[in-house]
Amino acid sequence: MSAVLHPHDDHAHHDGHDHHAPTGWRRWVFATNHKDIGTLYLLFSFTMLMVGGVLALLIRAELFQPGLQFVNPELFNQLTTMHGLIMVFGAIMPAFVGFANWMIPLQIGASDMAFARMNNFSFWLMIPAAVTLVSSFFMPGGAPAAGWTLYAPLTLQMGPSMDAGIFAMHILGASSIMGSINIIVTILNMRAPGMTLMKMPMFCWTWLITAYLLIAVMPVLAGAITMTLTDRHFGTSFFNPAGGGDPVMYQHIFWFFGHPEVYIMILPAFGIISHIVPAFARKKLFGYASMVYATSSIAILSFIVWAHHMFTTGMPVTGQLFFMYATMLIAVPTAVKIFNWIATMWQGSMTFETPMLFAVGFIFVFTMGGFTGLILAVAPIDIQLQDTYYVVAHFHYVLVAGSLYAMFAGFYYWCPKWTGVMYNERRGKIHFWWSLIAFNVTFFPMHFLGLAGMPRRYADYPMQFADFNAIASVGAFAFGFAQVYFFFFIVLPAMMGKGEKASQKPWEAAEGLEWEVPSPAPFHTFETPPKLDATATRVIG
Repeated sequence: MSAVLHPHDDHAHHDGHDHHAPTGWRRWVFATNHKDIGTLYLLFSFTMLMVGGVLALLIRAELFQPGLQFVNPELFNQLTTMHGLIMVFGAIMPAFVGFANWMIPLQIGASDMAFARMNNFSFWLMIPAAVTLVSSFFMPGGAPAAGWTLYAPLTLQMGPSMDAGIFAMHILGASSIMGSINIIVTILNMRAPGMTLMKMPMFCWTWLITAYLLIAVMPVLAGAITMTLTDRHFGTSFFNPAGGGDPVMYQHIFWFFGHPEVYIMILPAFGIISHIVPAFARKKLFGYASMVYATSSIAILSFIVWAHHMFTTGMPVTGQLFFMYATMLIAVPTAVKIFNWIATMWQGSMTFETPMLFAVGFIFVFTMGGFTGLILAVAPIDIQLQDTYYVVAHFHYVLVAGSLYAMFAGFYYWCPKWTGVMYNERRGKIHFWWSLIAFNVTFFPMHFLGLAGMPRRYADYPMQFADFNAIASVGAFAFGFAQVYFFFFIVLPAMMGKGEKASQKPWEAAEGLEWEVPSPAPFHTFETPPKLDATATRVIG
């Protein structure tokens, strides 16, 4: 996925301590180059996407028809829990960090990330964490089965795998915090002279805000799971009612992390889409400043809406009203972004190459997910729909059709810059339509299942839910195979350098410093800060 797979030594400069691109396994194990580390993150996250995807397909295979076919209810709960944890912490978050590593130094004209060795460390921490998480299936009593939210009191009753899971989450959290510090310092201190904050690319803005969110909320998650750990082994009673503890307190702490986390997983996606839409509409992004303010507003508001996940915990009506209105309020800055993208496309000279297809697909399907979120914000409706498949449909519309589609869009958009070759346009379009149709076949019926009252995390269900479940399962397998197709027919050929050679700027209307370096991007770029034009998107001279 990278230039790094074709190191061009002629671009590598000698500067005393750092000579050519290193070769062999040392290059990857001791990587300090932002492009190599970005590639490692992206490959790691794709691997975890496949692992999490296999668990999802086991869940859907079991739910294909009523009755117990393949797994017992206990294993089913382990599958749902691990699918959630692996997808959130192993697939979505590391992928966006991979994009950040690759693109932020290129977009701001920096030579690398601020802390190159810490960058290496924060990547390699993820490997033992992922291995620990996945290996929990083979521990006595099987993997954690308390749901990905790890609610007490279930977590207090789990076997030793729960401790392994907590340990893995701590390591992943440490990795996220280090990555965030790196991103913040890089963006604030290493921009090319003349690139003010308000001239900075939207992707850098969204990641700057996301990094602050991560630093704010990862310690909250660490606190919640550490309290769980001490409840399990050291005689405390934070969440254990038998000792005077409160399981609902766990939910408050968890969701105080969990709701900003939702935006951590979507803001970088907004950044990617804000680059692609202007490039293929051949117009400037409509309302750049309002995009920046909307992103900041989303981040700030995300801290005051957490208890909309908890309408059924016996909250006083005043509390329900506050969280209901706050949740509706957060829809406003999100709608501003959608409006700006549509206004950018309005009367633009649009073409629909694969990145644009995924961007438009993202806007359409993410908006649907946003609307179902607004419906769930209404407390009396949420009390009916809480813990049903309607909620599952809602968050897969924003996380799969949101985060994942934006990543695909970003991959197709920047892949020529990373690898030096163009992906196959026909295959890219097949991947898009196959993914879009299969995704909707999988998750759209879940809205109806939820409205009809089918609860989530159940291995079995009565006959009246059979048809929609069968459709959803068929769609899920189709969607999974679409991603295997993506890897073998699009990613691998590009990594091997097969395909038409990419020009320096394959998309004529694309703006930004990343299009000022050759394709593939040389191992070392911007060793001396570039001199920028007035727009801070082009290099002078």
